[in-house]
Amino acid sequence: MEYLKLCDSDYRFMLIVWENAPVSSGELVKLCRERLGWKKSTTYTVIKKLSEKGYIENIDATVRVRIPKDQVQAQETDYFVERTFDGSLPLFLNAFLGGKTISRQEAEQIRRLIDEHEEG
Repeated sequence: MEYLKLCDSDYRFMLIVWENAPVSSGELVKLCRERLGWKKSTTYTVIKKLSEKGYIENIDATVRVRIPKDQVQAQETDYFVERTFDGSLPLFLNAFLGGKTISRQEAEQIRRLIDEHEEG
């Protein structure tokens, strides 16, 4: 799938959808009013826009996810690392840690992830 970047408000909307889907569009209007302060018309506009982009579908007033959260997060992360760190994971990790210390357990989890994703 071609990557379509979500703006911040669309991402916050998708967090609500991912948490609640499948969800009636009426319930989604209520949730967006409570959590985002949106009017009904704003919610329906975003439902239409993200349906057209393929992130969700709205059939018989029920909104369902078409692109899972982990896939969007992976795309967002790839985009960020590419744009900000010229695609360099070591530069990203160095900036992310930025003088912080991590626990032995966190370090071990990171080592396992690296081992799982290492080429060859």
